[in-house]
Order: sequence, then structure tokens, then C-alpha cells
Amino acid sequence: MNQQSKFLHHSPCENCGSRDNLGVYEDHTYCFGCRQYKTLNGELPEYKQNKIIKDMIEGIVEALPSRKIDSETCKKFNYQTGTHNGKPVHIANYYDKDYNIVAQKLRYPDKKFTWLGDTDKITLFGQNLWRDGGDKSKIIITEGEIDALSVSKVQGNKYPVVSVPSGATSAKKYIKRELEWLSKFSSIILMFDEDEAGKQAVIECSNILPVKKVKIATLPAKDPSELLQKGRGAEIVSAMWEAKAYTPQGIVEGTETKELLLKDDYVETIPYQWNGLNNKLGGIRRGELVLLTAGSGTGKSQVCREISHHLISKKHKVGYIALEESVKRSIRGLVSIGLNKLVHIPEVRKNISDEELINEWNNVKDYVAFYEHFGSSDTEDLMNRIRYMVQSLDCKTIILDHISIVVSGIAEGDERRLIDNTMTQLRKLVEELGCALFLVSHLRRPEGKGHEDGVQVSLSHLRGSHSLATLADCVIAFERNQQDEINRNVMRCRVLKNRFSGDTGIACNLIYNTETGRLTEGSFDE
Repeated sequence: MNQQSKFLHHSPCENCGSRDNLGVYEDHTYCFGCRQYKTLNGELPEYKQNKIIKDMIEGIVEALPSRKIDSETCKKFNYQTGTHNGKPVHIANYYDKDYNIVAQKLRYPDKKFTWLGDTDKITLFGQNLWRDGGDKSKIIITEGEIDALSVSKVQGNKYPVVSVPSGATSAKKYIKRELEWLSKFSSIILMFDEDEAGKQAVIECSNILPVKKVKIATLPAKDPSELLQKGRGAEIVSAMWEAKAYTPQGIVEGTETKELLLKDDYVETIPYQWNGLNNKLGGIRRGELVLLTAGSGTGKSQVCREISHHLISKKHKVGYIALEESVKRSIRGLVSIGLNKLVHIPEVRKNISDEELINEWNNVKDYVAFYEHFGSSDTEDLMNRIRYMVQSLDCKTIILDHISIVVSGIAEGDERRLIDNTMTQLRKLVEELGCALFLVSHLRRPEGKGHEDGVQVSLSHLRGSHSLATLADCVIAFERNQQDEINRNVMRCRVLKNRFSGDTGIACNLIYNTETGRLTEGSFDE
């Protein structure tokens, strides 16, 4: 067979009856269906093309040694080499539904591409070879022409292989156009590049293809061409045969849940320092979002410091994000708890030696990280800081005080919508990172008396989106009548939501000591 002879066109094959499998060259014909070769003696088979496309170029069919693709494979797909504007090019010929060449995709040595002809009516690259789905049950779809040639070559050009015309970004568009044709095959294998664009395209295309037919091939390299060039063509074949049936993300069949049922997942739990609250909630667990809420001036920030110091004392590292106070104030607050002294008050501080202060600081410093940002914070920036605290600094718990100020820095938008969006992101982040998150939220003012008068808190009092209660695993409210002359330093702790056990209601009373600045558990009367 003369591999250098000029390719002219495709024609019907009289031997096997195919409409365009017969490749006609200057001195011979070759059928890519029945593989019959005939030498020509100056007489060419009758050929009629319904549409003539101008401005396209002619090339030759030859092997691609650098790609390890033989001439037979190139002939089958009519993949040529030639020149355009004085530069060498690869020529991928594209056909319409009537099997006429209507466009050419030219690939230059610098990997840039250009199109010639009419691209409006092109089909998938190689689709013309398998007009009615052929007699094969499988079809492999690749992301590029060279990949299609590589896949076809390693399996002896046996099974249908096609490529989308313009890579991953437009794969869905072209596959959608050819759904009727693709549906004729019993198995549709997507063998796209193993990069982010390719993986995204696999999901997009799988969702529009017949769900019972589509399969996903996973490659141990970027693409089929890379594997073939490295002499690992057998791995392409393996990936084809081992392709897994597509399952939409998030769908788990009941038959796949036995291990989930039997597996005992250990969740690190640290008891609360307040027995009443611990009895209700069963401790602090990683992977849970706990919402803390109270009226203005009730003592939410002190609760955050108490919980943080308790965790630190258990060698449990905390990421402390207080958006309304400086890091200086935050570290002073934690040291104050350890010393049982309000070190920010000058009269108290002058009676505390630097050595005493540093000794307590040494107990804290290795188990806490802060975010130096006073005021509102960009949501994405905040999420990245939390992710860094957990993943890089090994913070097991995050304290975020408070959500309203997170969204206040966003210039435009309804507060409820912004809180809803932020809560959704925080919920996903907790699940992704497996950390515990204590999130402070404000309350809206009720009718009549305010929360500073000790009004009982309900979920309906949460300020902002319903997502605050919906997405939280636990909601803890703190109530204090700041006008009560006798009990104004008594804070009632009420559990409004408890996904862990369902046990809600009053948990305990916390009594604030004005001299030490500490919250201690006391009894309560209903």
C-alpha cells in the first residue's frame, strides 16, 4: 500500500455496501470498513459531493511518529498533514450529517488552532465512520482529535471513537446536538482529560446523556495521547473496559450503605464546663455548627471566651475570630479567665506582675490563633482564613463573633439574603473541614419589652435569615434581665434546637462574677 499517495475523497464501497468508508486516493482505494484494497488504473470511482466548501486545503495522510499513531489509523479518520500560510499543520476533516467534508480544523506546531470551511453543520470528529451506530455496542468520546486517534489505534480501530470539536468547554454543546445518534449505542464512554476542565465537562455531558448508557473512563495520565506516547497504550484499553457507570453526585443506592451502617465513626467530643448544658447537648463535637444568641449586652462575648478557654485547657486548639474587638483585647480576655482577674482594668492590672501574666499566657499561646480584623470582613476572605486555621494551624474549633458584622461589609444586598448565603457557606465549610464552629448571632427586638429585660428567647427572634436556625446543629440562647436589681448578673441558658438528642429547654443558670469576670454555673427555679 502506497502510504504517500494523495487522498481525494470518501465514497461508497461496493464490496461491503458502506456509504463512505471507501477512501479514494490517486492510485488506489481502501475501505476502512471491509479493509479491501484496490489499485486503480486511471479510473476513479464515481463521486458526487452535495456541497462544495471553498477555501479548504488538501493534505496527505501519513503516520504521526511523534504521537505513535500509524498511517492506517490516520487514513480511517482522514486525518492529514499539510501546509497553511507557509506553516506545517495537522488537518482534521469534519463531516456533516450527509457525510460531506464541510470544515477543517488546522493545528499549528505552536498548538494554536484555526478553522476553515463551514463549522455550523459539523458533527463529532469521526462520526461519519459510524453512520448508524455501526454494529458495535460501545462508543468512546474523547476531548480532542489526537486523543480519538490514540484510542482507536490501541484497540486496532475496532470500536467507534469520536471526539468533540472544541475541547472540554464546548463538549456539552456538541454532544447535545448528537444525542439522537449517540443514543443508538448501548454504551457511551466518556474519556476526557484528567484535569479540572475535563472533569467538569464529564459531569455536564453525563447529565444530558442516557443515564443507563453513559460510563466514565478514568486515566492514569492527563489524556490518551500522553499514555500512548509513553508506551502505555494497554492502560487506555484497560480504562475503556473498566469504565464505571455514571452516578450523579450525591446519589447513593441502598445496596451501597452496609458499610456505612456498620462503621463506627469516632467523633471527638469534649464536655462543656457547665453540667446543665452538657447534659442537654452531650458535649462539643467536631463537624457541628452551634449558634449562640442573646440580646445586646447580655454577655455573648464572655460566653465565647469561657468556652474557648475551656477547650484550650483541654489542649484543644481554637481559632478565635472576634470581629468587634482587637486581638489584644481577645488575648487579654482569655488570660483574664485563667487568672480569674480582669486584667484590662488598670487597678487590677497594677497588682498583677508581668511574670504572672506571662505564665498564664504560656498556658494559652500554643492553643489559640486569632484573626486580626476589626469590623466587617469579606465573606470569601473570611472562609479562607477559617480554612487556613483548621487545615494549617490544626484548630479544632472556630469561634466566630458575629455573623451580622460579616455581612455588614458587603456594599449591596438584602441582609437576610446575605446571611442566608453566608450560613450556607459556613455549613459547607464545617462539613468539609470537620471542625466545630460556634457562631454568634444577634436577636431582633420583640414587641413590648426587649431582651435586656429578660424576655424569653425563641427561634423566631433570630435576626436575619431562617437559615440561621435551619442550618445550625444546635441553637443556645442566653437570657438576662439587666434591669433586675437582684439578679441582673444571672444569665439563663436555654437550648432552642438540639439536633443531637432533641432535648431542649432551660439547661442552667450562669452567674457573672463582677470581681473575677467569670461565669459559673448556678441553680435555677422554673
